[in-house]
Amino acid sequence: MVWAMVALGGATRLTGSGLSIMEWAPFRGALPPWTEAEWQRLFGLYRTIPQYELVNAGIDLAGFKQIFWLEWAHRLWGRLIGLAFLLPLVWFVLKGMVPRRLLPRLGVLFVLGGMQGAIGWFMVASGFEADRTAVSAYRLVAHLAMALGLYSALVWTALGLLRPAPQALPPGARAVRGVAHAAAALLLLAMLAGGFVAGLKAGFSYNSFPLMDGRLVPAGYADLSPWVRNWFENIPAVQFDHRLLATLGGLAGLAAAGLGWQRLPAGLARRAALGLGAAVALQYALGVATLLLVVPVWLGTLHQATAVLVLTMVLVLLHALRRPGKGAGMMAERAAGAMAARPATEWPQP
Repeated sequence: MVWAMVALGGATRLTGSGLSIMEWAPFRGALPPWTEAEWQRLFGLYRTIPQYELVNAGIDLAGFKQIFWLEWAHRLWGRLIGLAFLLPLVWFVLKGMVPRRLLPRLGVLFVLGGMQGAIGWFMVASGFEADRTAVSAYRLVAHLAMALGLYSALVWTALGLLRPAPQALPPGARAVRGVAHAAAALLLLAMLAGGFVAGLKAGFSYNSFPLMDGRLVPAGYADLSPWVRNWFENIPAVQFDHRLLATLGGLAGLAAAGLGWQRLPAGLARRAALGLGAAVALQYALGVATLLLVVPVWLGTLHQATAVLVLTMVLVLLHALRRPGKGAGMMAERAAGAMAARPATEWPQP
């Protein structure tokens, strides 16, 4: 559901739908407008912001409804994620099925999920300011980073429950682990840089590859002062940095796949390394296609969704390559003891 939420967020951004709802009503907002008067009230609020005046001036109520429904679905999906997390959690806790060591982590994840909704509104509210037609790129990246962080924590927690004991690996796995960590860092930076590309609409410029207007490094890369602002606010620099990080991260991902094929035995770690190589190759191709076709909505959304696939493969690989720790054997023993204490009919089936 979080993966789908990231894709929905990408579609919302690309269609300019994110500013269509100017109220943050966590409970009442779960219901759509039912009456013509309510539709007119919400449309009237939208007509007061700069995006309407500068981008969508003259759209009628039918046009407003088109952008409204996507943003409403995005927010509703966030509420459903909260329920899908909380209700089963309460049930499993009451049944005594949640290990005590997991309770603090699960509680923190639920609170962070609620905070993500608040960050989303904080991001949307920036688009209501004078002379703005889109949300702040900084707030958009914060919202994206929190989504990726929550997704990573959920996946890592699940992997820890499914495979509590690290797999015994040959000495050659150390090199794979090092390259995998480098790939993870570069790919995560590329994803966050992609958030700034989205926030500045930088993908609609320099629609050629591999050069940018015939240059490797585009003209105007360092136009802003102080210099560090170019990384976050300068369209040529932001797009170039995203390309560079994606290229380096992709090469590191392919290197991890190659080393994994050579040095890892058949098993999860090897499959995850090969899966990472395939995922980064697919994502890179989608990124180039998105750029050359000038960011069609469906392709831009697919590019953002596939970034989560890359993140998933990175997490699976790093978890499979993790070093045995002091708690690993204890966790395995606890898991084995819990299984032994339950009737065989209740054991999870492979």
